[in-house]
Amino acid sequence: MKLHEYESKDVLAKVGVPVPAGEVTSDGDEARAIAERLGGKVVVKAQVLMGGRGKAGGVKLFDDAASAGAFARELIGKTLVSIQNPQGMVVEKVLVAEQIDIAEEYYLSVLVDRAAAKVVVMISAKGGMDIEEVAHDDPGAIVRLHVDPSWGLADFQIRKAVREARIPKPAQSQMVQMIKRLVEAFMDTDADLIEINPCAWTPEGRLVAADAKVSIDDNALYRHEGYRQNADDAAEDPIEAEAARRGIAYVRLDGDIGVIGNGAGLVMCSLDEIASAGGRPADFLDVGGGAQAERVKSCVELVLMDPNVKGLLINIFGGITRCDEVARGILAAFDELNVTIPVVARIEGTAAEEGRRLLEGSRLVPAETMQDAARKIVELAYA
Repeated sequence: MKLHEYESKDVLAKVGVPVPAGEVTSDGDEARAIAERLGGKVVVKAQVLMGGRGKAGGVKLFDDAASAGAFARELIGKTLVSIQNPQGMVVEKVLVAEQIDIAEEYYLSVLVDRAAAKVVVMISAKGGMDIEEVAHDDPGAIVRLHVDPSWGLADFQIRKAVREARIPKPAQSQMVQMIKRLVEAFMDTDADLIEINPCAWTPEGRLVAADAKVSIDDNALYRHEGYRQNADDAAEDPIEAEAARRGIAYVRLDGDIGVIGNGAGLVMCSLDEIASAGGRPADFLDVGGGAQAERVKSCVELVLMDPNVKGLLINIFGGITRCDEVARGILAAFDELNVTIPVVARIEGTAAEEGRRLLEGSRLVPAETMQDAARKIVELAYA
């Protein structure tokens, strides 16, 4: 679960990481009042979970409160569109924060290194740009420091890593303290990512988290009720947000053939078969075990929310899930939704015969195997 910038900075502030003063609001007049309290020289940032929000017009600097308030009123309710998020996201809140004078920009993050099965700290003196570009162009500029799961990090290890990352000497002691606090926040919040970019060194000699990203492990949200309450608003994609509200595992992809299956492994195989047949999957959707008809209909509705979808593949292997319940859900979707795209279904397992009988005479195209289903939906969708 990704947190908004203002939530991420709250996480850091609680462990003593310096962050710019600021407040979040969904009202333009209040935005002006916040800017006045901060002295007028502020930055207004759209609080949307999308990349490229600055280029999309969602971030702007101001020297007076009136202009900041006017921009906030214009921004709230607006749909921002970026290269990373071409479907766009509606701005519901803005962060009004003090401007930070930046002399140098560094990069700092804590995340899970799955290959090493450890938490890793990443440090670089080259901040303010995509860390992927830095890794590609100058891999030596990024220093990685693994956290021992039993002993944590010793100060001498952090100091050594900071020096190796070529952080200037005046900023080193503050960077060491910031790393210690970031690791603490990472563990306390069950995060899988905390990133500060840029980590700003000011002309006054202060190290400040000018921007921050925090992602919480979904499996640990039961321990963080405050974040859990906002989980349905934490998706970068509006359809993913709606799926979260419905309790459905859905990930939007960049293709045009929708996929519904039961079980993550079966859905992944379905994606592979569609790709092998020459198609491009539009989503990953796991209907879950024991799904009832109403849930299946809801899953079909989610897939159809994507305007790019040209066809739908339903691949069910019934174990706990009964195929006749799946069939009833599909028929309900046909009756209640405007299903104009071709739909191919492969149904096997528990109550499969009953399910197939229910679907006889419908506009659904049956398939005997997963490979056959993938071939058929690709042919129909691209006909």
